[in-house]
Amino acid sequence: MIPRNRVCLWYESDALDAAGFYAATFADTTVDHVQRAPGDYPGGTEGDVFSVEFTVMGIPCLGVNGGPAFRHGEAFSFQVVTEDQEETDRYWNAIVDNGGEASQCSWCKDRWGISWQITPRALIEGLADPDPGTSRRVQETMMTMKKIDIAAIEAARKGAS
Repeated sequence: MIPRNRVCLWYESDALDAAGFYAATFADTTVDHVQRAPGDYPGGTEGDVFSVEFTVMGIPCLGVNGGPAFRHGEAFSFQVVTEDQEETDRYWNAIVDNGGEASQCSWCKDRWGISWQITPRALIEGLADPDPGTSRRVQETMMTMKKIDIAAIEAARKGAS
């Protein structure tokens, strides 16, 4: 069944590799269907992987092998909420250590240029704390990090440095 709404991601030529990586890395992620080109087309030949339907943590996606015309940017990202440091480390390291790139404040990019926010629940709750002093301390602590250190976020929330 074709979902009524899904995220379409443009890849140069390796949408299937990306979908396979996501399925191996994230829970509730599957490669659902591979569409091969029924004939030759600009930039490809009959039988090439044309598109891949996959699901990332419950979000339906379509990966299109569209060539080098467009690149991903930070304006789009997947935000993965994690429950503890082990889960945060596992997802972050999977992305960064497999050709990805670390950025600031829980952001990183995979080797295909897709941005991910590996965001511990403790960070979200700390930033949303109703006490402005607490949320400010959490934000200031977060701004010094790439991968989020939950113990440091919890210490900032409690007022410790």
